[in-house]
Amino acid sequence: MQRILVDQKDITRAVLSDDGAATRPLAASEARLTIESFALTVNNVTYAATGVVLDYWRFFPSGIEGQGIVPVWGTAVVAESRAEGLDAGTRLYGYLPMAEALVIRPDQVAKGVFVDRSPHRDGLALVYNTYVAVKAGAAYDDHLRSLLQPLLATSYLLFDWLADNDWFGAEQIIVGSASSKTGLGLCKYLAEPVDRPYRIVGLTGAGNLPFVEGLCACDTVLRYDDISAVPLVPSVYVDMAGNAEVKMALHTHLGDHLHHSAAVGTSHWDKFAPPQNLPGPKPQFFFAPSQIAKRRSEWGPSVIEARITAAWKRIAADAGGWLEVVTHDGLVAAPALWADLAAGRTSPREGHIVRV
Repeated sequence: MQRILVDQKDITRAVLSDDGAATRPLAASEARLTIESFALTVNNVTYAATGVVLDYWRFFPSGIEGQGIVPVWGTAVVAESRAEGLDAGTRLYGYLPMAEALVIRPDQVAKGVFVDRSPHRDGLALVYNTYVAVKAGAAYDDHLRSLLQPLLATSYLLFDWLADNDWFGAEQIIVGSASSKTGLGLCKYLAEPVDRPYRIVGLTGAGNLPFVEGLCACDTVLRYDDISAVPLVPSVYVDMAGNAEVKMALHTHLGDHLHHSAAVGTSHWDKFAPPQNLPGPKPQFFFAPSQIAKRRSEWGPSVIEARITAAWKRIAADAGGWLEVVTHDGLVAAPALWADLAAGRTSPREGHIVRV
């Protein structure tokens, strides 16, 4: 069995490597998954960029110092099982390594829902440790789920969190990296309320300006170079990019007009730097699992999950107009694709799937 290792100090570097642990005999209560396909997006680059701080490297330990396995979202089939309630042949959707196989210790918590109780995943976010049984169907549907469900779930949770905080009193919500799938999803959710009290401003690079404008989800789309054109009104900034220069420029321009600054992603990870002498509010990191946990506590089990599912499927229904699914055959294709994603060489219109 093989896997992809990423250099934790230089995340642009990824190599194909053998994984002997994936073929070891199963212990009691374990199951071996053969990975069918997974999505690879800039979101995964964010996992690598924040892997130490947010524990993303802990999900699938490589056993090699300085080399990590980046989590991805995808579909796998149970090849062998010694776990109660999980039969061989079951297809599962969830958090997977960039690899050909994975051994988990599944605990069935509901019909068709399993949580990996492997000791090294203890204490990690439940949403990332959960696997859901899925039926065999059209490959395109599997690909859309892997590409869009995790990203649009974050988009919807951001929307829910902003609403939960009465939009922080903002008259405009500024979305950085509006061309990213999480960014465009947030813009689309923000555009849905008929009586919304805010305008939506999308920030993007010059090359992606036509793409973001074509989504028709923003009231205004500006290039990063045009931050001086952002109106001086009560504002919230939702930062998907992590670009320190853009953050400084926007904070400086808005000053006291900026009511809240949320850090979500690091699609511009190479331009990230800890904020120093930043005018306005200190950026606060948004961690989607925390909003899920809050809503579970307030609304009861499964309500937020049902809303997320309805929301991402609603946005995905028109994906044919703005998303081109690009497939890559074999794990051997992953290192080059990873390098392109990390370097920002892929189009926002593309969604990449690796068929293992």
